[in-house]
Amino acid sequence: MLNAFIDDMKSRILIVEDEAAIREMLGYSLMKAGYSCEEAADVEQARTLIHAHKPDLILLDWMLPGMSGIDYARRLRNDTDTQGIPIIMLTAKGEEADKIRGLDTGADDYITKPFSTKELLARLRAVLRRYADEAQQGIIEVEGLVLDPETYRVTARNEIIDISPTEFKLLHFFITHPERVFSRVQLLDQVWGQNVYVEERTVDVHIRRLRKTLEPFSFDKFIQTVRSVGYRFSTH
Repeated sequence: MLNAFIDDMKSRILIVEDEAAIREMLGYSLMKAGYSCEEAADVEQARTLIHAHKPDLILLDWMLPGMSGIDYARRLRNDTDTQGIPIIMLTAKGEEADKIRGLDTGADDYITKPFSTKELLARLRAVLRRYADEAQQGIIEVEGLVLDPETYRVTARNEIIDISPTEFKLLHFFITHPERVFSRVQLLDQVWGQNVYVEERTVDVHIRRLRKTLEPFSFDKFIQTVRSVGYRFSTH
């Protein structure tokens, strides 16, 4: 889904924000930093722009007229044509529950307003590089469990698994780092991001969900608990 590029500074960014002043500020800052930008005031405009040319990343405001950003993020992730586009959610909602909701819907990162241009650019670069690294890895297969990072699709013995974006990221991290034990804090940093402050119990909740998703195919046993330490992915 990501365009082939050598330097992420050439990436195309779609800004979906209903406040014109914020759109202009974001567009100016990103273009000054070397990015190509397009702007949409609502979901309908965003759809038109995405249909014409898929962006490399979407900056998506939570509160939009018509359809909210949180609902649109969910639709983007459920559409095979757009599910591989990175999303950074922009919002004034700073509570932990809101952050978890946004990330579970499919956002890759979450920035609370007001934020600095420096912070925005750092988050944007981190997400783009992570996606580029995942895309270069290509499709991953372990004993009939197949992950496609470009489409966010998981299949088990040729059957498509219904999996949330967060569980996909968690499974992808595990499967690309087999046999290593990770603490909850390490998993939060690697899967949710170092700048997203949520409680460690969030990891346990998603581990349970991931195991439940994989259980019908007997892959849940690959996600192992290491008592008093954390979790690991192992086929043994």
